[in-house]
Amino acid sequence: MSIQLPSKILIIGATGTIGKYITNAIVSSEPRIGQHISIFTSQATASSPSKQGLLTPWKSRGVSIITGDINNADDVRYAYNGIDTVVSCLGRNALASQIELLRLAEESKDVQWFFPSEYGTDIEYDASSKDEKPHQTKLKVRGFIRDQVKRVKCTYVVTGPYTDMFLRLVPGAEEAGGYDLASKRAVVVGSGDEKVGFTNMPDVGKLVAAALRHPEVSIGKVLKVQSLVTTPNAIVEEFERQTGTKWTVEHTTNQRLRDVEKEKWDANHPLATLYTLRRIWAEGGTLYDKTDNEVLGLTAGEMEPLSAVIKRNVSGEGF
Repeated sequence: MSIQLPSKILIIGATGTIGKYITNAIVSSEPRIGQHISIFTSQATASSPSKQGLLTPWKSRGVSIITGDINNADDVRYAYNGIDTVVSCLGRNALASQIELLRLAEESKDVQWFFPSEYGTDIEYDASSKDEKPHQTKLKVRGFIRDQVKRVKCTYVVTGPYTDMFLRLVPGAEEAGGYDLASKRAVVVGSGDEKVGFTNMPDVGKLVAAALRHPEVSIGKVLKVQSLVTTPNAIVEEFERQTGTKWTVEHTTNQRLRDVEKEKWDANHPLATLYTLRRIWAEGGTLYDKTDNEVLGLTAGEMEPLSAVIKRNVSGEGF
């Protein structure tokens, strides 16, 4: 395949939690990425009043809306017609469907480049990664790509945890850590001085757009990128600075986190995944000697600072 900027891009999962940030970045990029952008979504999503705030501005910029079912092979084949680049933004519950999407991409005559939905924790960080329960579906997707996808080239954009989501103190999972603005309470894992690498959600979009803009360095690669490296205690300090209030800080030991994690998995609890991911992050599974940001032409100054994501949280903006 000749290296060239993507011409016709199809985004799957465009209106989802991370998909909207990725789509916004691609659609609003200057200079424009590709000749045409389409999104593939369900009819229910396309007609939902709650989604028009996203869809209407995209359509005004020339984005085409293709409706169908990602689990219907004929609908996917139709959506792939004329498309050379597919960007998947599917959420955790739909990741397994990417195997069929990739099979159909490989079968198609047009699709040449595919971005699986890999945004988030590095599933091949070290030897222990293969045994982490939350990674298993993504690992199956990667395995399928290695074994079965030969013509289509893939790019993985691995971002680590989203800062915006890390800030949440999840009810029923407080020991996993987080920050509660209303009560000015923080729960941190370990001492709170351990470094964690993060990507702010708007920067996920910026990084994917950069990968699309630079196929000469991104095609066939696992790109490890992030916005910033900080500590839970530094996050507390920034919350205190922006709220002008001293916060209460509680600690969960790493061993306690591991114990609760096991309890949750043994009970098949829906929040078990959260405990595992928070344990991975607390134990250094987001840190690299060097990221691929600069390979994509992005400097530290072009990434959002910690203050920006906390400002959104303090002002009540959702994600």
